[in-house]
Amino acid sequence: MNAINRYIDFFKKYFNPFISLSIGVFLFILFFQPFPILIFDQNDKLIFTAGLGVIMFLSLSIVKSTAFIIYTEEESSGNKFILSSTLSTIGVFVISSLAFAFYLRYVGEIGISFYIMVKIMILCLAGALLLRLYEMIQALRQHNESLIREKRNVQKLVERYEEDYLNKTIAFTSDSSETLNLLVADVAYIRSADNYVEIVYREGDVFRKKLMRSTLRAIEQQIRSYSNFVRCHRICIINSHFIEKLNKNYGSYSLSIKGHTEKIPVSRQYILKIKELA
Repeated sequence: MNAINRYIDFFKKYFNPFISLSIGVFLFILFFQPFPILIFDQNDKLIFTAGLGVIMFLSLSIVKSTAFIIYTEEESSGNKFILSSTLSTIGVFVISSLAFAFYLRYVGEIGISFYIMVKIMILCLAGALLLRLYEMIQALRQHNESLIREKRNVQKLVERYEEDYLNKTIAFTSDSSETLNLLVADVAYIRSADNYVEIVYREGDVFRKKLMRSTLRAIEQQIRSYSNFVRCHRICIINSHFIEKLNKNYGSYSLSIKGHTEKIPVSRQYILKIKELA
């Protein structure tokens, strides 16, 4: 049953391009008349030309179905897929060229000269290459779709990780052993204030400040395991999740904080790293 379903999927995948290429061959020969068809009347010429389209359809079907049997879908990946497609292209070219030559010679009674054979080979090669191009486009489309799905899965994992990460609690400890417990997601920035540090954090929709007796260097050691905290100035550390945009005014830089009116200074020493985050 699985084999039958695979064959059905195979013909669903290739039926439209097979028909399109066959009709293209029929129309090309009908309008451009590359072969001297002289022994038929107009109606018979249409039937005869349609026969060339049928030959192209059968050549495509036989070669591709044979390749499908030899190289199953599970095996048709990587180098085996490339080998299968290359052999199929060559097979379509060879079989259709021979079939066209016999059909023109014994049904159309057209003498097969070197010039006629060259035109047959060019026509059949075009059909084989167009099918190869179709396969390449389909493979790229499938690869692109798989990359999009993979990207979505990675984004979901990143979002889940960030959510878990931001919900962790930081314990800020002062020199006087005072402790302030805050979620990573709530700490906006930390600024030096003489012998103190000012911790600005969000509580609901309101930003609050807490002065603790410590140095910015000591606080930086306490939060070094959290990569979203970045020093932007010798007196300031910013939580990258609160960065709204980087502002430039007469050669000086500052950061706008989401939901907060105060701007944070940025020194040239740290500007490159902040530009990557902003």
